[in-house]
Amino acid sequence: MTTTSSPTTRSRTGAATRRLLTCVVAATPLWAAVALSQAALREGFDITRHPLSALSNGSLGWLQITNFLVVGTLLAVGATGLRRALLGAPGGTWVPRLVRVAGIGMIAAGVFVMDPADGFPVGTPYGQPAALTWHSYAHFAAGSITFLSLIAACLLLGRRLGRAGDRRYALLARAGGVALLLGNGWAMGGGPAGTLTLAVGVITAMLALSLIAMRLRSHSPNIA
Repeated sequence: MTTTSSPTTRSRTGAATRRLLTCVVAATPLWAAVALSQAALREGFDITRHPLSALSNGSLGWLQITNFLVVGTLLAVGATGLRRALLGAPGGTWVPRLVRVAGIGMIAAGVFVMDPADGFPVGTPYGQPAALTWHSYAHFAAGSITFLSLIAACLLLGRRLGRAGDRRYALLARAGGVALLLGNGWAMGGGPAGTLTLAVGVITAMLALSLIAMRLRSHSPNIA
């Protein structure tokens, strides 16, 4: 016997999916607002020399740690909304998985704080530490997992949206993935202002995901 869901059930499922997608939509504005306001206001921080992760150090470090934990949770939870909205579409399996992994990576990056370095917080010797602690290595590993997952999710979304004929959002997704790929590569290669290019790349990739999630809230055929 075939059963079909009632309009009320479909409506409730659609509303729940929209709420989950809102988690992804909100992730980027929250991350950027908390991180960039600190970058501008905290004494001794220079975004051309210090990664945003360094803000987890010092007396106000709890702000950035909380930023990592909350935004990571938003992405990990919101990935369920992406899975529902993309159900049956190309990328519908792997994009949500990658976004969830990125969220878990951000949570781990908040738990494992990198070592103070290069004059920040104020009073820290300039230059890099002679030896890194284990939690600093764990932070870098978590960051690498997050970056790679965001890059892959954006590029897969770009392919999916391109095949669907949505060229504008396909370009947005690809731009986010490429921006993070280049920004991270430049930073890892020791290029000038590499921490700035990395910050731009991360925020661009996250912004692409947030805007696409916003579009799916209104246009996905899987949301009744």
